[in-house]
Amino acid sequence: MLLQLSTWCEVESYLENSKGIIIPIGSTEQHGPTGLIGTDAICAEAIAKGVGEATGAIVSPTVNVGMALHHTAFPGSISLRPSTLILVILDYLTCLSRSGFRDFFFINGHGGNIATLKAAFSESYDHLGNLGIEVRAEVGNWFMCRSVYQLAKELYGNQEGHHATPSEVALTQYIYPEYLKKAELSENVASGYPIYGAKDFRFHYPDGRMGSNPALATPEHGQQFYQLAVEELTKSYLQFLNSN
Repeated sequence: MLLQLSTWCEVESYLENSKGIIIPIGSTEQHGPTGLIGTDAICAEAIAKGVGEATGAIVSPTVNVGMALHHTAFPGSISLRPSTLILVILDYLTCLSRSGFRDFFFINGHGGNIATLKAAFSESYDHLGNLGIEVRAEVGNWFMCRSVYQLAKELYGNQEGHHATPSEVALTQYIYPEYLKKAELSENVASGYPIYGAKDFRFHYPDGRMGSNPALATPEHGQQFYQLAVEELTKSYLQFLNSN
């Protein structure tokens, strides 16, 4: 059940039986020569819809732009500052909690969002608590699901890398097979450098990859990752609701 395709009457009826909502969040950033700029948001949104279908949960519109300041030396990348993203999350939770939602399950597709999300949750607990509204929030990172991680290691070994990975590229190929991209990839790919600012990132990772070989990705792999992530995060969402 997608929030944006529902009426307010349907949402009001839903809230009589559940206070939970799934919020997909990703990023709009470079993903190497063959990865779509919207990869992180695309993956999070597709998996969130799958979990919503499996659980009957409402799924909110996707937060498409995340904290990706270190990618902004690459054309097309867009980022919110951590302080801005915190306010975006706070506004989401404030508006939705006024409607009656209390349990917020974020399905995240971007590692750079994790620290900011945790900070945003703390801000939200304090702000909403002062208004007498008690809420809970949790984040499920699809790329960190145990089954997803294990399959990526089986398929790609060390060539999975840490950014513009074949697993996430494969998932976008499954979701959007008509946008499969090809490019010549150097066999020498940078890895192991710490992440600082955007200029430094592009200097150390000139083609945007971090130890990855996305040429190994296939849409068939992507379907496997999708099914595993939906299954695991469906369990996580239901456990989250039942732990209250």
